[in-house]
Amino acid sequence: MPKPVDGCIPAQYRMFGLNFSVLSEDEIAALVATTVRSPEQGVGLVITPNIQHISLLRHDPALLRACQHAALLTCDGFPLYYYAKWRGLPVHGRVTGRGIVAALVAQPARLRQHRLFMVLDSQATVAAAQSWAARHGLADRLACAVPAMGFDKRPADMARLAEQIAAHGTTLLFMGVGAPRSEIFVDQYRASLPPCWALCIGQALLVAFGSLPAPPALVQRLNLEWLWRIVLEPRRLLKRYAVSACGFAGAVLRDLTRRG
Repeated sequence: MPKPVDGCIPAQYRMFGLNFSVLSEDEIAALVATTVRSPEQGVGLVITPNIQHISLLRHDPALLRACQHAALLTCDGFPLYYYAKWRGLPVHGRVTGRGIVAALVAQPARLRQHRLFMVLDSQATVAAAQSWAARHGLADRLACAVPAMGFDKRPADMARLAEQIAAHGTTLLFMGVGAPRSEIFVDQYRASLPPCWALCIGQALLVAFGSLPAPPALVQRLNLEWLWRIVLEPRRLLKRYAVSACGFAGAVLRDLTRRG
């Protein structure tokens, strides 16, 4: 399998044929905030897989390649975490995109060495990002883009987005347009992107900027964020979660067979 495109990878463990990091949310946030990647290191792709990612791997070779090339993979979804724990792997807790972003946004002073680029879902989220940056002296460090719906199916649109990111001199890229579009875009266009950390974090920025409510503390403690999201968006998510759950169960069986 291809090795991650990175100069120095922390300790990892093997699951679903991929290398997962043992770093915590705060440790990843600190690593990303305090280091600027060199041209030799290139893009450091950070992916926080949940059951949807794992269920898609068998049928989506582009996503599989992105995960294989990632600098850091983490156990985001609680089923992944409990499966890793059951297997006795050195997983110390869930590491979510929301948690990594929250740790970064909470200490904006650490980001002043970076050139930030956020790929977002709407102009309303752009306004929230710009307001956050202005409050913390980062307005001149931030650029944003809202790609058109279906941009990931149009090579010209993806190439244009990569050019925007490169022209900004980006060193920290937030991909907030959902899986697996974000992961595949970064992996396929890494040669056109500048050396940067690239965080594929879904709706985490919406929560960080207050555009989307965070799950209540009790919901988080009980690992019921999935149910919280279904309540908020039942029509969009109910079928997706059901399909992903079935796909994840199949992936677990294949992983156990692979180990045998």
